[in-house]
Amino acid sequence: MKSGCEIPLYKADDSEIQKILTSVKTIAIVGMSRKQERDSYRVGEYLKQQGYKIIPVNPGFNEILGEKCYPGLDSIPERVDLVDIFRKPEAVPEIVDLAIKIGAKVVWMQIGVVNNLAAERARAAGLLVVMNRCIMVEHKRFFSKLTNHQE
Repeated sequence: MKSGCEIPLYKADDSEIQKILTSVKTIAIVGMSRKQERDSYRVGEYLKQQGYKIIPVNPGFNEILGEKCYPGLDSIPERVDLVDIFRKPEAVPEIVDLAIKIGAKVVWMQIGVVNNLAAERARAAGLLVVMNRCIMVEHKRFFSKLTNHQE
């Protein structure tokens, strides 16, 4: 089966997603772009506005949204709670391995990103996993009363 066409075998429920969104503080955004029209930029900007510490991960940049940008997860000098993945499904296994290595608590794969084998590896290592969901959409869904001024 082509990895880009996978259907998630596991789906995080609403209570798990709410728990994630209320417990994490530091989010590494893998594949974040400096282009304002890109989803990764808009999501990062939104998360930062909501009070999360964002850490852009992209080897092509030194800084995004005023935050130091790192070439990889293993070069981030501080603790990361959640790894938000904006990369193709084929890139996910390596990212998940690094998320496990750095002690992240959650791996979040954005819309269109599914890799069941990597997700299973992350869960086996004790991480929570969300696949094929947008963290910004989910945050707005649960906390829209607090963020009505956001769009």
